[in-house]
Amino acid sequence: MDTFTEPKALAKNPHYARQRRSTLAELTDGMIDKPIVGLIRAFNKLPYCFTMQCCYGHFVYPGQSDPRSLAPLPRGIDVGRVQYRIAYVAFCVQDSDRGRTFLEALRQVPHLDPDNIQFCCAEWFWERHVNSYALQVEPDRFKSQDEAVLDYREALKIEKTRNAFFIELDALLRREQSSAGNNQ
Repeated sequence: MDTFTEPKALAKNPHYARQRRSTLAELTDGMIDKPIVGLIRAFNKLPYCFTMQCCYGHFVYPGQSDPRSLAPLPRGIDVGRVQYRIAYVAFCVQDSDRGRTFLEALRQVPHLDPDNIQFCCAEWFWERHVNSYALQVEPDRFKSQDEAVLDYREALKIEKTRNAFFIELDALLRREQSSAGNNQ
């Protein structure tokens, strides 16, 4: 599945409020990987964005065949080739002052690890919801795929980047919440 296209400019979306209500009404905690349920729920309380899809990122390797496993990679035991299913969060952003500020904050997240974190659009998201953007953790050479096969050492690096990515998203969320509280 093609997951990466260059980010587009925010556009008018007269359907934003309806799309937000509809998407959030269908969202259940069971659709979200447990480590990020609280984060996703909190982002969805911000009125100028909503999440459309997300994944914590999963590692499949010999001895661990569950494609939805949340277990960390084993340490000190080279498991060989690792299938990595990308970590990402897809947002729809409102074309508003707060939405534009939020979008700029999202654009900064790849600075954590520019070789392995991308800010992008996915055409199939954009077709459903104008102003859809994604942040994904994926080695740059695989940025247009939703999974990749990595050697063990690279998988460990990606796991570390994925963990830092979600910590950064949590920090971004707290800044947004603080800013929203200061504007009331």
